[in-house]
Amino acid sequence: MEPRLTTHTLSRFSRRSALVLAAALTFAATGYAQTAAAPRVKLATSAGDIVVELDAAKAPKSVENFLQYVKDKHYDGTVFHRVIDGFMIQGGGFTADLQQKPTRAPIPLEASNGLKNDKYTIAMARTGNPNSATSQFFINVKNNDSLNAPNPDGYGYTVFGKVVAGTDVVDKIRAVATGNKGGMQNVPLEAVTIKSATLLAK
Repeated sequence: MEPRLTTHTLSRFSRRSALVLAAALTFAATGYAQTAAAPRVKLATSAGDIVVELDAAKAPKSVENFLQYVKDKHYDGTVFHRVIDGFMIQGGGFTADLQQKPTRAPIPLEASNGLKNDKYTIAMARTGNPNSATSQFFINVKNNDSLNAPNPDGYGYTVFGKVVAGTDVVDKIRAVATGNKGGMQNVPLEAVTIKSATLLAK
């Protein structure tokens, strides 16, 4: 005898289907929310525009810190003060005359978040103290595995986003002529200025 589809059976089937559908919709909504929640910042530089997408899920403190500096207009008028082709370009701390700008308190390290210092990722610069990052950041111009936690000093460097537009501008900056200036090495001989840093609308 073939099994009969009773009202009770259909009811159980419908409930199960509804639960599966609800779970699928929740997953889809969560995935969308994560994508939508990834803020993008445009760095309008004298060499062209760079857009970085920030990973607030994996580096919440670093992203919040960076966005606060953007909101405060801290980066406007700063320069890429350290450029090493084949390594990275660093900025966010000095004016064109190499005067260091005041910063807020440092933030804790988030280098063990699973994000790697791969080409075109953006990471926080710091001193030998792992919890010393403030406003300065760098963009990797190659895969810098030596900066991934626990390298190179037992701590690593926190990646908090990636370049999603303007990789050609990054490549242009990494190739500029550099020299010694203001007591620092690897300084672009012709200033590469961040004219503005703005949070892009969704």
